[in-house]
Amino acid sequence: MLKGLHGIQQTFFDLHLILGVMPSLLRVGLPNTIILALSATLIGIVIGLIIAIGLISSRRPVGLLCRVYVDILRGLPHILTIYLIGQGLPLAGLSLFGHDTYAYAALAIGLIEGAYMAEIFRAGLQSVDRGQIEAARTLGMTRAQTMLLIIIPQGIRRVLPPLTGQFILVIKGTALVFLLGLTASQRDLFSIAQDSAINNANLSPLTAAGLIYLALTVPMTYAVNAWERRLRLGTNPRARTAL
Repeated sequence: MLKGLHGIQQTFFDLHLILGVMPSLLRVGLPNTIILALSATLIGIVIGLIIAIGLISSRRPVGLLCRVYVDILRGLPHILTIYLIGQGLPLAGLSLFGHDTYAYAALAIGLIEGAYMAEIFRAGLQSVDRGQIEAARTLGMTRAQTMLLIIIPQGIRRVLPPLTGQFILVIKGTALVFLLGLTASQRDLFSIAQDSAINNANLSPLTAAGLIYLALTVPMTYAVNAWERRLRLGTNPRARTAL
């Protein structure tokens, strides 16, 4: 029993290795992970909003194309999509970013997240009161003006907590970009930890990376949950009275 516990401690919680890899994780891995997550999220928001508008479009071909995009990107394993885009586009001669694998990684994750965010945006856009839309049309607004000035601002505001929750998933998803062979200066948390774990034949560096991931995601998760509860209470007078 004691031998087994000692083995677990040595394999996963070697303090010397954890402290040794932590500076690289914080100095290189953490900034790269955050930059990659923010870049991918921005791409996902833009794509997701465009696809969401297409999903609720009255033009059937447009809605069908957008639905195919969402179903494919949500149906494929993330690791496969990242590999196909990050390695496949340059091999196919579509060198959009030259040899910058970091940009391909952001694009791949952004395209994946765009499919998920499209459904989030769609739900938000469709939640806007129909009466407001009809009132805008009565005032002479065109369909495009109604979408831009009435539907989109309200729809986005209503889905901010789910979008923030999706950002947490993006942070965790950045661990998959090690497949693309990042340079030393581009390595994320997982890449640095994995290299150290292989070099030392010990998984403690991965534990160190896990601790940083938890420090990022757990507080954000609780913050998003609290935000959602506040929004629910804010729109439910009975709930506020009960409290």
